Amino acid sequence: MSDNSPTLHREDTGGDGRPVVLIHGWPLSGASWSDTVPALTAAGLRVITYDRRGFGESEPAPDGQYDYDSLAADLAGLLEELDLRDVSLVGFSMGGGEVARYVGNHGQDRLHSIAFAAAIPPWLEKNEDNPDGGLPRAEAEKMQAGLRADREGFLDAFMTNFFSSSGELKVSEEQRAEALALAAQADLDAAEASIESWLTDFTEDLAKVTVPTLVIHGDADAIVPLEVSGQRAHEQVAGSELVVIKDGPHGVNVSHAEEFNAALVDFLTR
Repeated sequence: MSDNSPTLHREDTGGDGRPVVLIHGWPLSGASWSDTVPALTAAGLRVITYDRRGFGESEPAPDGQYDYDSLAADLAGLLEELDLRDVSLVGFSMGGGEVARYVGNHGQDRLHSIAFAAAIPPWLEKNEDNPDGGLPRAEAEKMQAGLRADREGFLDAFMTNFFSSSGELKVSEEQRAEALALAAQADLDAAEASIESWLTDFTEDLAKVTVPTLVIHGDADAIVPLEVSGQRAHEQVAGSELVVIKDGPHGVNVSHAEEFNAALVDFLTR
């Protein structure tokens, strides 16, 4: 790892099972996988979670970089440090970008399979070259300004939308509050800069994917819509499997944990 690589907080269940690395979404941390880790370990898998640079308990980036080349390098450093091989990568939301860019920049030699969960690839930005995208740059900049101006209020509204479909909250208020507490740990500069990173084009990265791939997405995702990301990622990765969770919001790994975990365990234990 380079001198500009921050120290990342991680949790490792250990054991002799095939390793799975879970990569969290924005603005959360590895702790957001608390409903998934027990199901994977019960299936005999070794599970590693970590906090992205500047989020959770990890250090902010010393060089201020939160682009996906840097984030994927952090992931590569983790795999190398732990010497993980035959590993499955599971990227939720923003974490799907790390998975895609890892394949694009670092190859698949260490990989057994990958999964995109409510993930942003192939290309979230809506522009002239990508009219089917879901997030115009102006809207992303508005989000950055809103976060900077009123962090608490912005995150409160964001986490409600995160877990809602058809205007209805699909988790308990306690679960929403737990996620909000994780979001509050994020470094403000990291959180703001990461919104810019969401606009990254992962089309060329997905074209390099040849390992078994699962795409799992809620059909009522109001933050990363199925038709913008999950469906298109499935179409772009030959041979990928698509699991659509009915009435699932963005935070489908919490709101529909049983269905989400069952699909993930089925895929990861093959």
